[in-house]
Amino acid sequence: MAVDSTLPSAVGASVCEKDAKALVFIEEMTKNVDSVQERVLGEILSRNAETEYLKRFNLNGATDRETFKSKIPVVIYEDLQPEIQRIANGDKSPILSSHPISEFLTSSGTSAGERKLMPTIHEELDRRQLLYSLLMPVMNLYVPGLDKGKGLYFLFIKAETKTPGGLVARPVLTSYYKSEHFKNRPYDPFNMYTSPNETILCPDSIQSMYAQMLCGLIMREEVLRVGAVFASGLLKAIRFLQVNWKQFAHDIQTGTLNPKVTDPSVRECLSKILKPNPRLAAFVTKECSEENWERIITRIWPNTKYLDVIVTGAMAQYIPTLEYYSGGLPMACTMYASSECYFGLNLNPMCKPSEVSYTIMPNMAYFEFLPHESSAPELSRDSPPRLVDLADLEVGKEYELIVTTYAGLCRYRVGDILRVTGFHNTAPQFRFIRRKNVLLSIDFDKTDESELQQAIENASVLLKEFSTSVVEYTSYADTKHIPGHYVIYWELFVKDAANTPTDQVLIQCCFEMEESLNVVYRQCRVADSIGPLEIRVVKNGTFEELMDYAISRGASINQYKVPRCVSFTPIMELLDSRVVSKHFSPALPHWEPERRR
Repeated sequence: MAVDSTLPSAVGASVCEKDAKALVFIEEMTKNVDSVQERVLGEILSRNAETEYLKRFNLNGATDRETFKSKIPVVIYEDLQPEIQRIANGDKSPILSSHPISEFLTSSGTSAGERKLMPTIHEELDRRQLLYSLLMPVMNLYVPGLDKGKGLYFLFIKAETKTPGGLVARPVLTSYYKSEHFKNRPYDPFNMYTSPNETILCPDSIQSMYAQMLCGLIMREEVLRVGAVFASGLLKAIRFLQVNWKQFAHDIQTGTLNPKVTDPSVRECLSKILKPNPRLAAFVTKECSEENWERIITRIWPNTKYLDVIVTGAMAQYIPTLEYYSGGLPMACTMYASSECYFGLNLNPMCKPSEVSYTIMPNMAYFEFLPHESSAPELSRDSPPRLVDLADLEVGKEYELIVTTYAGLCRYRVGDILRVTGFHNTAPQFRFIRRKNVLLSIDFDKTDESELQQAIENASVLLKEFSTSVVEYTSYADTKHIPGHYVIYWELFVKDAANTPTDQVLIQCCFEMEESLNVVYRQCRVADSIGPLEIRVVKNGTFEELMDYAISRGASINQYKVPRCVSFTPIMELLDSRVVSKHFSPALPHWEPERRR
């Protein structure tokens, strides 16, 4: 068993009292994982004993693990949807939680094409803030002097809606940025941003990006770290700079803000920051006008010590591009969280992206784990699974994460597949492997196999008048360009060679697929976080060649299935060498903020 029992000491520097308290807290939590988990479950079950959900399963006030595990089922979102819908419609009775549901957090995952609604309670903000407060004390052990400058972070709020019952529904980070915890956070030299709150809270994402980038350029020599939530977000910011550097240079040269930024609060706060600076304007022009943008991050922000972005899971595809733009700066993945729950943090944030492991903090929720075998059948209510507790996991094995939260989710399948890499004290450390059932992801989007299949079926209707059908398909997420986009390989069966689908029809097929994909994908398209979907038609027989290749590498001909998503370079090269035509979606799919029924 790999055990990492101590956090490193700061080299040549004394740990400040605030940091020391945070580090002691981490040690206490990770040394007593099982007892903390037992206490957390007891608290959750005790406070929610009178809820409709727990009473339904005849828990009768029991707070012990054995009774909980024997009576409460493992569930997915669809199992809880009737209860969630009642809360959304205004039912204030204690359905899932004894504490009032304060808002819904919208998940990037979807159900029936719409974002999932995760109920939360006000005190969860305190729990999230606690986890945030642990990040910099850990980082300070590895990177000294972060109190001597600022962080250039591209942070944004997203659209929010109201349910019929009047509860707000919004992404978890939007909830946090709009909270008093964030807006009125106490002064901390280790958490100074170049972006004023007004720029982060600007509802127009283009104006927000413009203002945050401008502030970052003005304070370029103070910047010690550059980041966004996801790698895709940071690359979008770099692309924004490529497109708009002339306007930035003009604003800096003249000391006047671009009139396209109309938000009054943004204009007011930037009026105190933006002053004429011809020397900086000339520098921006010189660096950004060059064709070669290699190391552009360190050229413009020369004191940057690391990038703070998530590059695990689907975001790993962006690592080579970030290395190109940053000149190989370290990439810190500091935290593991979702709309359902904030889970834990990376205790070795300066490790290589391929070595990132997160330590789940046992005070955040009650955690259970379903051993994951790719060939295992799906769970059924008739044969309930035996879940493993946090303290009983085995190194090298993969598990699906199950959470029971203070806000009322009980034995909820998050859908993340994790591999245990070791332990910090008695707390397991995990590598995020993937989202269960997700095929394609560029930004916040998550498209699974059934959604992709349905989109292809809808688009295929346009081929019927040509007596043509899609006989096989696969896909991949192309992130070589910014923004990335979905590529779908089609092999077609054409009955009449004299009546083949036209280019215009195949272009329309691309659009029809996009219209059929979930609301998160369509929102990302409208926000220009994802480029137009592309269909590549391949020669007849291509997928037979693909099978032959797989069999030559040891696959069983009896068990072979066409992979619905590919990333292995030789397979990509085989497919691309057989492409006969390429077609792109001609317009943005329809999207508007969801109206909760």
